[in-house]
Amino acid sequence: LGVSELESGINFSIFSQHATRVTLCLSLPERGEHDKLDGGMVELTLDPHVNKTGDIWHICVEDLPRSDILYGYRVDGPRGWHQGHRFDSSIFLVDPYAKLVEGRRLFGDTSNKMAKFLGTYDFNSLPFNWGDNYKLPNIPEKDLVIYEMSIRAFTADESSGLDPSTRGSYLGVIKKIPHLVELGINAVELLPIFEFDELEFQRRPNPRDHLINTWGYSTINFFAPMSRYASAGGGPTNASREFKEMVKALHDAGIEVILDVVYNHTNEADDDNPYTISFRGIDNKVYYMVDLNNNGQLLNYTGCGNTLNCNHPVVMELILDSLRHWVVDYHVDGFRFDLASVLCRGTDGSPLDAPPLIRAIAKDPLLSRCKIIAEPWDCGGLYLVGKFPNWDRWAEWNGKYRDDMRKFIKGDAGVKGSFATRVAGSADLYRVNKRKPYHSINFVIAHDGFTLYDLVSYNFKHNDANGESGNDGSNDNFSWNCGCEGETTDTNIKALRFRQMKNFHLALMISQGTPMMMMGDEYGHTRYGNNNSYGHDTAINHFQWGQLEARKNDHFRFFSEMIKFRRSRHIFGRESFIGKNEVTWHEDNWDNTESKFLAFTFHDKKGGDIYLAFNAHDYFVKVAIPSPPQKRRWFRVVDTNLESPGDIVPEGVPGIRKTYNVAPYSSILLEAKP
Repeated sequence: LGVSELESGINFSIFSQHATRVTLCLSLPERGEHDKLDGGMVELTLDPHVNKTGDIWHICVEDLPRSDILYGYRVDGPRGWHQGHRFDSSIFLVDPYAKLVEGRRLFGDTSNKMAKFLGTYDFNSLPFNWGDNYKLPNIPEKDLVIYEMSIRAFTADESSGLDPSTRGSYLGVIKKIPHLVELGINAVELLPIFEFDELEFQRRPNPRDHLINTWGYSTINFFAPMSRYASAGGGPTNASREFKEMVKALHDAGIEVILDVVYNHTNEADDDNPYTISFRGIDNKVYYMVDLNNNGQLLNYTGCGNTLNCNHPVVMELILDSLRHWVVDYHVDGFRFDLASVLCRGTDGSPLDAPPLIRAIAKDPLLSRCKIIAEPWDCGGLYLVGKFPNWDRWAEWNGKYRDDMRKFIKGDAGVKGSFATRVAGSADLYRVNKRKPYHSINFVIAHDGFTLYDLVSYNFKHNDANGESGNDGSNDNFSWNCGCEGETTDTNIKALRFRQMKNFHLALMISQGTPMMMMGDEYGHTRYGNNNSYGHDTAINHFQWGQLEARKNDHFRFFSEMIKFRRSRHIFGRESFIGKNEVTWHEDNWDNTESKFLAFTFHDKKGGDIYLAFNAHDYFVKVAIPSPPQKRRWFRVVDTNLESPGDIVPEGVPGIRKTYNVAPYSSILLEAKP
């Protein structure tokens, strides 16, 4: 499937079970620019008696150039809407197996907002040189610290100091790898980098027609890297090479690359305002879930108008081929599957106990070295946290961890037991069969929802800029503004906010499981209370490098040192769930719902115990410190109530007495050392 080079020419191959007529459309270089397509396409109609094998339509074209050809298809078939068909032979369609996709060249170029997208190929370039000494990081899952980030937003801002041609690109990330190394993370989870149309909202007048889709959860094609993340408007071939350069550079720095992948829906929207660009026009009934009992309407379990028919054999093979492509050709280390509960639904939308696609990914020999992470819910109510079909391979975004951490740290009553369960590895969710603590991806903040700064600065979302009258985004944020909504000059409130951010980060970094933090939280990025900022190609989303510099010696320092402390202490990254002899809860008050203080000790076989206390009360708590192990004494590593640099001292401060006064809304970490 797709385009392949044969001795006799270039072969084009596409699946369509229900098509009655398929036409290959080629734009030759000498026929003009690709935005003048309508007049410049060579059309080859495929003879079903010669150019069709089973449901595969194919044609080999002689004497074609080995690159710089644009191609698409026009496909016709039954007009039976009620049967799930959406054929329209007037539309040029992108090959689902195109390895490169050409569209507009510059990100957000509104002068070309109606740009057409077509496949292309490149058989001229030499294979990418990964280098003689190149090797994959192969970091054990128990040792991962994940940094969720956006290619575009990371360096798009002028404050990045990069040349304008490199901002917001794959190469821009390479320039900023020293920051990632200094922070201490060892894996990046990239928001979608498959080709998408960032100007999809601007194709017709609507309340969101001012937005630019910067997050990218709106896939055009599952094989092609986002071409507008190439530097200097370089196009798809350069994008492919520069993406590989970025992966290689990250790997050379010891950082793994995890892709956030969206196989639950595409950008083709709904039946009211369709954006037919590929699958819908090729074979809607196969590629999407349709309700044949309701006039062939599209089923919508994604909140985006359509639902990919993931467990149909043809679609399943497409997804597996796509995943293998990114592993083999681009050397990525893993995948986070957006709205992965959709992948657990049958072709009629009903939940499956053993979804074929989920099993195939878990068992695939090529994908076996990869990290595979589910977002275990969808917009149709299939909430599978702790219950996602996993074959002991799949990890999950732990949504219960996020909620319980937020509630406890902000001082909610009655959640101390839940907080303890989450910190200890969520055994209530994951101690099943051969699953491990690291199958819980622990996070307080992710791309959707509040940033960490906004979590401690806003009680309510402020989403008016999104064009949906504030109705979009979650209302259940479990946030607390620390006494004032939004920006303030009150120094006490400011200090409390930064203390709370440190409390969250400490809790995340000492929890059993795999921690994930979000880009920008290391300096306290704000979106001014917008908790659904997908449509803003501005400072709302863009990393603010000037703010990072201003926070280098306090907030950033705490975040970086805490990450490095975690990575250097095996006690936080256990291979198995904590046993009774590996933790002591200094607590006999579990049933008191008003108690918001928790202290505990993680025990280390070699004596390097870690004592932790979290105080979510608004008053000091004087706590008795347990005796350290034999021939050891306690050193204070963290007290979030202290000013920098005293808030974290990695080597520890001696002189800990038998009691410690833990300040309101603060936390401490002590380490037992000789």
